[in-house]
Amino acid sequence: MNKVEILQIIQFKLSEKIQNLEKMIAETRASNNETKSSMGDKYETSREMVQQEINNLQIQLNENVKAKNSLKFINANPHQIIGLGSLVETNKGLFYIAVSLGEIVSDKKKIFVISTESPLGTALFGKKKGEEISFNNTKQIIQNLW
Repeated sequence: MNKVEILQIIQFKLSEKIQNLEKMIAETRASNNETKSSMGDKYETSREMVQQEINNLQIQLNENVKAKNSLKFINANPHQIIGLGSLVETNKGLFYIAVSLGEIVSDKKKIFVISTESPLGTALFGKKKGEEISFNNTKQIIQNLW
């Protein structure tokens, strides 16, 4: 498994998300500027709803930028103990411990990118190859660790 390639895929996906969020914020701001009306209260309510949407998008953007920046601290070398940057194979799948991103595909294999704060990430953290964890009332055995 090529952890450097996996990290590049994650960086690319986060960059795409960041660009999309920036575009959505710009479009929402532009539509807010175009919403000129003499309707009084309705105009203010509409304007406030648009501002709330911009705020929500900005929060998502900040989280994705923070996640992308955190990737700089990941060590792509093989790990003996599961931590940030570990690629873990259990009898239930492949997991890359980095940021909360969901599923990616590398070398035609599905890999779930999870954060250390996620319930599964927390269960795996600090474990070694051959150890067993219990997650959602299901036992998983750590078969491989890179």
